[in-house]
Amino acid sequence: MSALAEILAHPAIWRGSEPVAVSLPSLPSGFPALDAVLPGGGWPTATLTEILPQHEGIGELRILGHTLSRLTDQGRFLVWIAPPYLPYAPALRSAGIDLARLIIVKTHSPRETLWATEQALRSNACAAVLAWPLTANYAELRRLQIAAEGNPVLAVLFRSPRVARETTPAPLRLSLATAHGELAVRVLKRRGAPLVNPILLRSPAVAGRRVQWPLFAHHAVDRTRLPSPAARIVPASVNAV
Repeated sequence: MSALAEILAHPAIWRGSEPVAVSLPSLPSGFPALDAVLPGGGWPTATLTEILPQHEGIGELRILGHTLSRLTDQGRFLVWIAPPYLPYAPALRSAGIDLARLIIVKTHSPRETLWATEQALRSNACAAVLAWPLTANYAELRRLQIAAEGNPVLAVLFRSPRVARETTPAPLRLSLATAHGELAVRVLKRRGAPLVNPILLRSPAVAGRRVQWPLFAHHAVDRTRLPSPAARIVPASVNAV
């Protein structure tokens, strides 16, 4: 075997035209078309994932709903940090998420949001950490990526679509939009071959019926106008929904 072949055969090396191997099991998303393009066949753990929705309430949690439901079924905790609006409990419950396993962390500033996210990732106490940081530079994101490594946690940051052209240490970055009444997912970054076309996802069915996902109270799915900033949550505390 040539020296180059030996190097390419090393498990730490991956070719850009091939799917990348993952060190820890991925979590099925509930959408076969999405799992087919995600590294490891599902949402990666022990690493950072960025989701860039076209606007808040477009379906950010719809694509995570199946995974979050399965995690709470296993008796594991979910931590949501600085969600921009009050989570809509009836929709979450109808999607199978055990609200007793959901913890909401409210923060006063972007700095507090990043600090709380890092602590949650390092705690080994929860199965999923979802955060909505208003701002974050590369160094701050890198700290979160390091905090997630080695811990089998689903780590997701919801960020503005304006950051799509900025570099990120997150190995996976997706954007969300709508097309033909369905959620369109575009893979902006992943370890593996580039993906040109978006993926259209239908709302998942629970108990034979389609689940609607109003993400937050006073917040409609696929709306075209944003509510006023006055609706944002600002008190700093930790509560369970």
